Amino acid sequence: MANHILAIDQGTTSSRAIVFDADLKVVASAQEEFEQHFPASGWVEHDPGDLWSTVQSTCRAALDEADVAATDIAAIGITNQRETVVVWDKTTGAPIHNAIVWQDRRTAALCRKLVAAGHEPMVTEKTGLLLDPYFSGTKLKWLLDEVEGARGKAEAGDLLFGTVDSFLIWKMTGGARHVTDATNAARTLLYNIRAGQWDADICDLLGIPMAMLPEVLDCAADFGVAGAELLGAEVPILGVAGDQQAATVGQACFQAGMLKSTYGTGCFALLNTGDTLVTSQNRLLGTIAYQFDGVPTYALEGSIFVAGAVVQWLRDGLQIIADAKETQPLAESADAGQDVVLVPAFTGMGAPYWQPECRGAVFGLTRATGPAEMARAALESVGYQTRDLLEAMQADWADSQGDAAQSVLRVDGGMSASDWAMQFLSDIIDAPVDRPEVLETTALGAAWLAGMRAGIYPDQAGFAKTWALERHFEPQMDDATRAEKYDRWGRAVQATLGV
Repeated sequence: MANHILAIDQGTTSSRAIVFDADLKVVASAQEEFEQHFPASGWVEHDPGDLWSTVQSTCRAALDEADVAATDIAAIGITNQRETVVVWDKTTGAPIHNAIVWQDRRTAALCRKLVAAGHEPMVTEKTGLLLDPYFSGTKLKWLLDEVEGARGKAEAGDLLFGTVDSFLIWKMTGGARHVTDATNAARTLLYNIRAGQWDADICDLLGIPMAMLPEVLDCAADFGVAGAELLGAEVPILGVAGDQQAATVGQACFQAGMLKSTYGTGCFALLNTGDTLVTSQNRLLGTIAYQFDGVPTYALEGSIFVAGAVVQWLRDGLQIIADAKETQPLAESADAGQDVVLVPAFTGMGAPYWQPECRGAVFGLTRATGPAEMARAALESVGYQTRDLLEAMQADWADSQGDAAQSVLRVDGGMSASDWAMQFLSDIIDAPVDRPEVLETTALGAAWLAGMRAGIYPDQAGFAKTWALERHFEPQMDDATRAEKYDRWGRAVQATLGV
């Protein structure tokens, strides 16, 4: 009997494949980075061929390492970078352009124009989102307007649109299925999360032919069957969720008021709001946390564009570290007398500021500032940005429910492995931080969705009982220091926004 699950985690900088056994334990994994393309300032692209080829190679490598055959895999679960746009030819499968990545800001002027024309309240009411270049809709419009012949082909029904999950499923099923899940659809700016359907008014506003759009399914559903070309035998695809929603599931945040924050390239905090779609007063996003049996569970989300990417910048841009692991000892050795603040607005500022054209800045430099102080400032910037999000979330939740959300923050993602960074996070938010035994909760969430659908993993309640704590962080910073540091951050942000 097939009793393993293959989770595909197609991220912003790499693709990974993880094999889980019947007890939801990791048996093997493989990871492969791919090239980032920056054709202009603020533009970020991926070659869709790289996404597909690295998914194929990592899936095969993970199965080889696990020493299991395709016939041992009960199902595939997919989680993916969200909002990234791929458009491909319906007949040939060839992309018409590079994928435009969620970080890309090329449609900032269009978004400003739409806001000035008064369209944002309607869009927010239906989608929970803001008119920002972050989301898929305006990226799709750009492709149709700027790629020669694209609009005509789209209107003729010859082009398909998808977020990365949709593109991968189309490739895996040999073009048999053009589908997505509700969590990815909810990030496109084109999906009415109240009505549970693509929105004709918004598609008309942006000039998007609705025939391009995929069918929207639950997070645990029959998405199609991966052909034998991928793994050596046919395997059903039974679970899909955007990366942050998959992490929410992987953290077992199934109760309203539960809160998680994932630290990858960016940082994304989600607060489960149950069956209530909270309208934010602080420019946070309303979204779908997950959807089962046609019923969505909603969330408030705050997005930080640069979290782990700030460590990559230290490595690749400044070249002051060779490996991300070096940041912790550097931060520990930093001069306590220097108050260096880094605002990493490399691709604009996310929630709650939403300033797409803002750019990064460093404050407090002295002649003695060196790699240690820059590393500390980089790690601290993630804690500060998280506090910005959490304070906005707590305010929205209190307005909606009349009480505070749960105060413990569950964390995951690569940067959460840093004890220094997580202790600073607990200190600056003045609340406990819980780190689970499984940090790769994004892949875990995708695996559980597929395995639950396949009948080899427990239901929500049973899965929640498997969540295990690895380390609990309690605040240790005194109130005066916390207030002074956060005030310095606030002044740095305002100065950066004003540039």
